[in-house]
Amino acid sequence: MAAKDDLGRRGEALAGEYLAAKGLTILDRNWRCSQGELDIVARDGRDLVFVEVKTRAGTGFGHPFAAITATKLARLRRLAAAWCEAHPLMHGHVRIDAVAVTGAGRTPTIEHLERIF
Repeated sequence: MAAKDDLGRRGEALAGEYLAAKGLTILDRNWRCSQGELDIVARDGRDLVFVEVKTRAGTGFGHPFAAITATKLARLRRLAAAWCEAHPLMHGHVRIDAVAVTGAGRTPTIEHLERIF
Protein backbone atom coordinates (compact mmCIF):
# COMPACT_ATOMS: atom_id res chain seq x y z
CA MET A 1 0.00 0.00 0.00
CA ALA A 2 2.85 2.41 0.78
CA ALA A 3 4.17 2.01 -2.78
CA LYS A 4 0.81 3.20 -4.15
CA ASP A 5 0.83 6.19 -1.82
CA ASP A 6 4.38 7.05 -2.86
CA LEU A 7 3.47 6.70 -6.54
CA GLY A 8 0.47 9.00 -6.12
CA ARG A 9 2.48 11.61 -4.24
CA ARG A 10 5.21 11.49 -6.88
CA GLY A 11 2.64 11.87 -9.65
CA GLU A 12 1.03 14.87 -7.95
CA ALA A 13 4.45 16.49 -7.47
CA LEU A 14 5.29 15.95 -11.15
CA ALA A 15 1.89 17.31 -12.19
CA GLY A 16 2.43 20.42 -10.05
CA GLU A 17 5.86 21.01 -11.59
CA TYR A 18 4.43 20.52 -15.07
CA LEU A 19 1.57 22.96 -14.48
CA ALA A 20 3.89 25.57 -12.95
CA ALA A 21 6.20 25.26 -15.96
CA LYS A 22 3.15 25.96 -18.18
CA GLY A 23 2.63 29.21 -16.26
CA LEU A 24 -0.09 28.19 -13.80
CA THR A 25 0.22 29.40 -10.22
CA ILE A 26 -0.39 26.65 -7.68
CA LEU A 27 -2.74 27.90 -4.97
CA ASP A 28 -3.42 24.73 -3.02
CA ARG A 29 -2.40 21.07 -2.93
CA ASN A 30 -4.33 18.22 -1.38
CA TRP A 31 -7.08 20.53 -0.08
CA ARG A 32 -9.49 18.60 2.08
CA CYS A 33 -13.00 19.13 3.32
CA SER A 34 -15.76 16.84 4.55
CA GLN A 35 -16.65 15.95 0.93
CA GLY A 36 -13.19 14.80 -0.10
CA GLU A 37 -9.92 16.10 -1.48
CA LEU A 38 -8.78 18.23 -4.41
CA ASP A 39 -5.35 17.29 -5.73
CA ILE A 40 -4.30 20.70 -7.07
CA VAL A 41 -5.94 24.12 -7.22
CA ALA A 42 -4.24 26.61 -9.52
CA ARG A 43 -4.75 29.91 -11.27
CA ASP A 44 -4.33 30.20 -15.03
CA GLY A 45 -4.87 33.84 -15.90
CA ARG A 46 -8.44 34.57 -14.82
CA ASP A 47 -9.32 30.89 -14.45
CA LEU A 48 -9.42 28.96 -11.20
CA VAL A 49 -8.33 25.48 -12.18
CA PHE A 50 -9.19 22.40 -10.18
CA VAL A 51 -6.90 19.57 -11.26
CA GLU A 52 -7.51 15.88 -10.78
CA VAL A 53 -4.23 13.94 -11.00
CA LYS A 54 -4.24 10.27 -11.88
CA THR A 55 -0.96 8.36 -11.69
CA ARG A 56 -0.18 4.87 -12.89
CA ALA A 57 3.08 2.94 -13.06
CA GLY A 58 2.00 1.77 -16.52
CA THR A 59 -1.08 1.24 -18.64
CA GLY A 60 -1.56 -2.46 -17.85
CA PHE A 61 -4.79 -1.63 -16.04
CA GLY A 62 -5.86 1.06 -18.50
CA HIS A 63 -5.03 4.69 -19.09
CA PRO A 64 -5.11 6.93 -15.99
CA PHE A 65 -7.85 9.10 -17.50
CA ALA A 66 -10.15 6.05 -17.60
CA ALA A 67 -10.46 6.36 -13.81
CA ILE A 68 -12.25 9.71 -14.14
CA THR A 69 -15.88 8.67 -14.31
CA ALA A 70 -19.07 10.74 -14.42
CA THR A 71 -19.42 10.14 -10.68
CA LYS A 72 -15.88 11.41 -10.10
CA LEU A 73 -16.59 14.51 -12.23
CA ALA A 74 -19.71 15.28 -10.20
CA ARG A 75 -17.66 14.97 -7.00
CA LEU A 76 -14.98 17.28 -8.42
CA ARG A 77 -17.66 19.88 -9.18
CA ARG A 78 -18.92 19.70 -5.58
CA LEU A 79 -15.36 19.96 -4.24
CA ALA A 80 -14.61 22.95 -6.49
CA ALA A 81 -17.75 24.69 -5.17
CA ALA A 82 -16.69 23.93 -1.58
CA TRP A 83 -13.21 25.34 -2.21
CA CYS A 84 -14.71 28.51 -3.71
CA GLU A 85 -17.01 28.86 -0.71
CA ALA A 86 -14.04 28.48 1.65
CA HIS A 87 -12.04 31.05 -0.36
CA PRO A 88 -14.60 33.77 -1.21
CA LEU A 89 -11.99 36.33 -2.30
CA MET A 90 -10.52 34.04 -4.96
CA HIS A 91 -12.69 35.01 -7.91
CA GLY A 92 -12.39 33.75 -11.44
CA HIS A 93 -13.84 31.47 -14.06
CA VAL A 94 -13.81 27.88 -12.88
CA ARG A 95 -12.56 24.97 -14.91
CA ILE A 96 -11.71 21.38 -14.12
CA ASP A 97 -8.63 19.81 -15.70
CA ALA A 98 -7.09 16.37 -15.49
CA VAL A 99 -3.44 15.37 -15.54
CA ALA A 100 -2.33 11.80 -16.20
CA VAL A 101 1.13 10.74 -15.09
CA THR A 102 2.23 7.38 -16.43
CA GLY A 103 5.48 5.79 -15.30
CA ALA A 104 6.34 8.26 -12.54
CA GLY A 105 9.95 7.02 -12.51
CA ARG A 106 12.84 8.49 -14.48
CA THR A 107 10.99 9.41 -17.68
CA PRO A 108 7.29 9.81 -16.92
CA THR A 109 4.70 10.71 -19.51
CA ILE A 110 2.51 13.65 -18.49
CA GLU A 111 -0.74 14.43 -20.30
CA HIS A 112 -2.92 17.44 -19.50
CA LEU A 113 -6.56 17.72 -20.52
CA GLU A 114 -8.06 21.16 -20.00
CA ARG A 115 -11.74 21.79 -19.35
CA ILE A 116 -12.85 18.21 -18.82
CA PHE A 117 -15.91 19.80 -17.24
